[in-house]
Amino acid sequence: MVDDHILLRNGLANLINTFPGYSVVFEADNGKDFIQQLETNPKPDIILLDITMPEMNGPETASWVQKNLPSAKVLVLSVMDSETMIINMLKRGAKGYILKDSKPAVFRQALDSIRDTGFFLNELVGSKMLNYLRNEETQAKEVGILASITDREMQFLKLAASDLTMKEIADQMQVSVRTVDGYRDELFRKLNVQSRIGLVLFAIKNGLQKL
Repeated sequence: MVDDHILLRNGLANLINTFPGYSVVFEADNGKDFIQQLETNPKPDIILLDITMPEMNGPETASWVQKNLPSAKVLVLSVMDSETMIINMLKRGAKGYILKDSKPAVFRQALDSIRDTGFFLNELVGSKMLNYLRNEETQAKEVGILASITDREMQFLKLAASDLTMKEIADQMQVSVRTVDGYRDELFRKLNVQSRIGLVLFAIKNGLQKL
């Protein structure tokens, strides 16, 4: 158990020791303390890990465990339920993530699941992962769209996000208004938008134009 809240940690340790088949090998105040105690204690099968700790926090500790104790399974126990933190910990090798206000039955279920299957996927993690994957898919699509935009279309897109008229954009690009209209129509198709406002919003969202 790696948590700097001693009262909570001791309470959880007592609870774990009542579960058949489980025992707390040792307790640590932070990641640095955990690494030092490994020198004189057996390597744990499951590591209960907090997020916010002094000296060496949860993400840093999880990365160290992933590299140096690949057989150990990390179960994050935190008060933080942000999507960013959950995804960050999963990327660093955590096999499960539960909140500190979870019921003892849920805590036991998490331990059993990680022991038996190697991971614990609860509603909290599942919903955050789904949102993350949706965002990843959206970002991947936009990267593909950006890659399909030609240099001249990109130049037009940036100018279209300004307050210039189509005639002024054509003059600046040194082409005819008809050619500019062609750039616009092709971008409408590629970006799946129907107006200049749609072009502006896409440009702002992807950092091509600032508000």
